[in-house]
Amino acid sequence: QVQLVESGGGSVPPGGSLRLSCVASGYTYASYVMAWFRQAPGGAREGVAAFYVTSGYIKYTDSVKGRFTISHDKSKNTLYLQMNNLKPEDSGLYYCASGSVWVSDGIPPPSHFTSWGQGTQVTVSS
Repeated sequence: QVQLVESGGGSVPPGGSLRLSCVASGYTYASYVMAWFRQAPGGAREGVAAFYVTSGYIKYTDSVKGRFTISHDKSKNTLYLQMNNLKPEDSGLYYCASGSVWVSDGIPPPSHFTSWGQGTQVTVSS
């Protein structure tokens, strides 16, 4: 089992930036794909970005392309999400997730991931 702990959320005005971090511990070699999801109140959990640990392949959902950057520091077992030019619709609870091999491309659905963090709140408001 992989344990995940997120940090870095907060409240910013539109156009602001935040950097989320997710530290992994435990069975980290079982993390073949790691991803960031977000969930607004009353909404479904949405995949934001995915990082394939072995290949370095990266995938973003269309609404964040050009604004968000996902990265991974293997030496620190840490996944990052740099978020720039934030918009009110980016608000929500952001989760880090870890899963096994995913043979297709794109961001795997939430059901694929076996480990989740507790979430960190991002609020974008003027």
